[in-house]
Amino acid sequence: MDLLSKLTKLLAKADIQLTDKQKQQLVDYVGLLHKWNKAYNLTSVREPEQMLVRHIMDSIVVNGHLKGNKFIDVGTGPGLPGVPLAIVRPDAHFVLLDSLGKRVRFLKQVQHELGLTNIEPVQFRVEEYPANEGFDGVISRAFASLNDMLSWCHHLPAKEGRFYALKGVVRDEELAQLPEGFEIESITELKIPELDEQRHLVKLLKK
Repeated sequence: MDLLSKLTKLLAKADIQLTDKQKQQLVDYVGLLHKWNKAYNLTSVREPEQMLVRHIMDSIVVNGHLKGNKFIDVGTGPGLPGVPLAIVRPDAHFVLLDSLGKRVRFLKQVQHELGLTNIEPVQFRVEEYPANEGFDGVISRAFASLNDMLSWCHHLPAKEGRFYALKGVVRDEELAQLPEGFEIESITELKIPELDEQRHLVKLLKK
């Protein structure tokens, strides 16, 4: 099965509607990820079909839970979940932040080849990134612990902004170790078609 048909099937299972252009951009992104992965070692997932499940669907199932239109994806790596979310949410702006130059170079190539005007790849250490106006959402996937995320990213959200942590298993001891001044708004179990692993979205607020 070609990648576009596979993606269409996965989207139907997740009840997500996208335009033909958005589907093509997601497939083209997987193509770039696969091509650059050989030299840049961007992801441990090697097969494009698995990238559709583990990277694309894993990212875009979060879209309906996001509020606002100005986001920062911290520790974005090769652009996950920021690039897929930017494709399915074209009216929102995404800063894609990573400290590794090769990843940011890859993201600039993605930006150029896919014509994505709503992503902004930046090379920065997250704790040093100047967030002058703040973001509606601070997103992380496979980032360090919640404690580290909140400690390093505390300056990034706007007054009403939220933290969105994409996690696998959510452990009670991790939730118990939140820094002072933050609270959990919700924990949502996410269902990814054809992925037999736990996924959760943890939403947090500054008190």
